[in-house]
Amino acid sequence: MSVPAFTSLRGYRGDWVRPDVIAGLTVWAVLVPEALAYASIAGVPPVVGLYAAVPALVLYALAGSSRHLVVGPMSATAALSAAIVAPPAGADGGRYLALTAALAVCTGIVGLLAGLIRLGFIASFISGPVMKGFIVGLALVIIIGQVPKLIGLHKHEGDFFEQAWGILRSLGEIDWRTTLVGTVSLVLMLAVRRWLPMVPGALLAVVLGIAAVHLLGLDDKGVAIVGHIDAGLPRLGLPGGLDLGDYLELLGPAVGVVLIGFAEGLGAAKTYAAKSGYQVDPDRELLGLGAANIGSGLSSGMVVNGSLSKTAVNGGAGAKTQLSGLVVAVLTILTLLFLTGLFEKLPEATLAAVVIAAVIELVDFAALRRLYGVWTGLLGGIYGHAARADFVAAMAALLGVLLFDTLPGLLIGIGVAVLLLVYRASQPHVAELGKSGSLWVDKARHADLPTRPDLLVVRVESGLFFANADFVREHIEALCTESTRLVVLDAETSPSLDVTAADMLLDLRKELARKRIDFRIARSVAQFGAELGSAVVGATPIQVYPTVAEAAADLPDSGKEHP
Repeated sequence: MSVPAFTSLRGYRGDWVRPDVIAGLTVWAVLVPEALAYASIAGVPPVVGLYAAVPALVLYALAGSSRHLVVGPMSATAALSAAIVAPPAGADGGRYLALTAALAVCTGIVGLLAGLIRLGFIASFISGPVMKGFIVGLALVIIIGQVPKLIGLHKHEGDFFEQAWGILRSLGEIDWRTTLVGTVSLVLMLAVRRWLPMVPGALLAVVLGIAAVHLLGLDDKGVAIVGHIDAGLPRLGLPGGLDLGDYLELLGPAVGVVLIGFAEGLGAAKTYAAKSGYQVDPDRELLGLGAANIGSGLSSGMVVNGSLSKTAVNGGAGAKTQLSGLVVAVLTILTLLFLTGLFEKLPEATLAAVVIAAVIELVDFAALRRLYGVWTGLLGGIYGHAARADFVAAMAALLGVLLFDTLPGLLIGIGVAVLLLVYRASQPHVAELGKSGSLWVDKARHADLPTRPDLLVVRVESGLFFANADFVREHIEALCTESTRLVVLDAETSPSLDVTAADMLLDLRKELARKRIDFRIARSVAQFGAELGSAVVGATPIQVYPTVAEAAADLPDSGKEHP
């Protein structure tokens, strides 16, 4: 599989340098403190987050397909990393650190293999509505997780609703200075985005927040800051003190990490690709994710994935290509060497405001309302509550993320979408047709059409297979009357059938013949006809005609119409 390198930089234009550099500066201002925080979530020293960011940014830019995606440590995979590493590490801090880097390497190997054998098609099982619900839910989880830092409260554990309830119960304990810093930072960024879109609001808020701490001594008055950061570059190579068994033990859990990272990264990448009018390649996203994690693990880092919040910052700051990510990588190296002290005075409330401002536009309730509005009386009559299948699947993913965390939420959304798809396929619309000129149309939509009591023409608006075979047979039999002498199945809208459905058609013909009703098929498409022919070997074939008119031509009085 040939993997073109740095594709987002092809055809680079000179007027893109400024927005890419500004976006890089803005993302850098967000990434550094976030990486420190996410490393703490993973249970490793804060500087490990910076170690992971540099190779992740460079290697994703090399192999990935998104122009905007920012790859680095993230809260969901950091928490998953801690859960995976803690049991085998025990109380050994050095082993914990080594296993964290080894998990990144294993995650990278799984991602690379998945990309090389083109498993990106798995993304096809994540529908647009499911991804929309997943993104909205993830954005809400990110926001609620930042609110305690914004107003100076202790963070409550649990799902979204438990955290929200904990915040409401603790409102009397908020720190007014922290709340003021966080609120001013958030309002500043939202105002700059609204009225001065060319100004990097996040960078401005970070600079002003650091300045406020220095000038007013806010850290001595209860305002939390990032704190001490170790300086220097990481050790390169495989983590020491581990054997092959340790890596083999981590490969299984790494699959779950890849799925979470791939889903979140792909969701963010697709969101901003759609806004900018280009496509992302799921297979190359897997390769980019794999390369980024291997690079992180070999740099004493931790698991990384595409970041929804930082990609939002990148896109909002006007990034055009992955040059912005390379700028962030260079600035992060400089930070490790010379600037760690600069971020030690950054208020956590300002950092929280930056994250909230970045993801708040992804809480797209308008899109969910649009999904709810995709409904008609006809669909409701056919499928009932399942007529709003896309909305239900989106809400399942959203609530799954809010209640059960990221991976379960995504799997719940996918499962509900597949279940609704199967349900709708098992309850297809069986239309009774009437003749309008030379066309045969659904009588339910054309009630004034002339009819023939001795002729029943039906159309199944679905492929025929085991899940709907009995439903279709029962529906056709129910449409027959004592006057019916011929049933014609117009198969043009049934692209396929399986053995169960073919047997059903043979049984239907037998049952109708017992009632002295002939059964014929018209306008079968190639796949339907081929599968029907191969499935009825040994039985008398069902007559198939090119058109409905030819199928009914030899019916007595076929040229007459009755009111």
